[in-house]
Amino acid sequence: MTLTRRTLALGCLLALAAAAPAHAQGNYPQRPIKVLVPFPAGGGTDNLARLVGTKLTDAYGWSIVVENKPGAGGNLALDQTAKAPADGLTLVMAQTDNVVLNPLLYSKLTYNPDKDLRAVALVAAGPAVLVVNADSPYKTLDDIIQAAKKDPGRLSFATPGTGTISHIISEAWQKSSNVKFTHVPFRGMAQAMPDLLGGRIDMYMGSIPTLLSHIQSGKVRALGVTTARRSHLLPSVPTYPESGIKGVELASVWGVMAPAGTSDAVVRQLNEAINKVVNAPDTAKKIADSGAELITGTPEDMAKLYASDRARLAPIVKSSGTTLD
Repeated sequence: MTLTRRTLALGCLLALAAAAPAHAQGNYPQRPIKVLVPFPAGGGTDNLARLVGTKLTDAYGWSIVVENKPGAGGNLALDQTAKAPADGLTLVMAQTDNVVLNPLLYSKLTYNPDKDLRAVALVAAGPAVLVVNADSPYKTLDDIIQAAKKDPGRLSFATPGTGTISHIISEAWQKSSNVKFTHVPFRGMAQAMPDLLGGRIDMYMGSIPTLLSHIQSGKVRALGVTTARRSHLLPSVPTYPESGIKGVELASVWGVMAPAGTSDAVVRQLNEAINKVVNAPDTAKKIADSGAELITGTPEDMAKLYASDRARLAPIVKSSGTTLD
């Protein structure tokens, strides 16, 4: 073989070697991708997971299987993801309640979200909203603060459960405004609503998607949302900061996570694909219509956001004495 032919042959081999990783990445996924949801079917987290899965299938032809695995405040699904093979074929639709709060509420977890899971892509964020019975004498957040100061502990603050983002926000509010409420945990909005409408509890905090129809029907009155900006679905409802209440700006943040050992190439491909389908106009509209706000970014953006929220909430959880062990 002449020098020229040997050089050409070597060049071909090097080109094939360089192309191999890209080709392997291009073949991902070779099997269906399972997306675990830490909560039952029909909720906000489940709806987001199914929306993103459907759009990934439409755009890339990927087979996405959404599997609900509720229990232990979301820990079962995150634990299963953390212990799954790191091949990008098992993902979880995580959220603030389980990734940020659970490490602060449980003294012992079977997984470490920082070491055993890897951020992949942000999807959405949504504020909580405080509502009262339509016949309630409280018309503003300040009305509630003044009533609580006159009679500490008398007003009942209901939430979807102990340790939920709504509960921790209530603790932040009490600390910020130097008031005292009596926390009444329910298993969800459906269980709390009869007591709110019947006047047996004074107020309830939950997500906009679960409460929107009740607000629009006039059964309950919305007094405040917990983010810095007003909700586009509730433009007349002020934010907590607008009402002079600081330290309560917080939203539930949803994002996709994978086992910690998942390769950079697969994480990049997933991040690009999820960002693309989430930013599509029809997907963005569906997310907005649900009461959430579209957010995207890099895996690093997602990890930093969760870490920042946990650092901010850690002293609030500690001072409240709330645990879930």
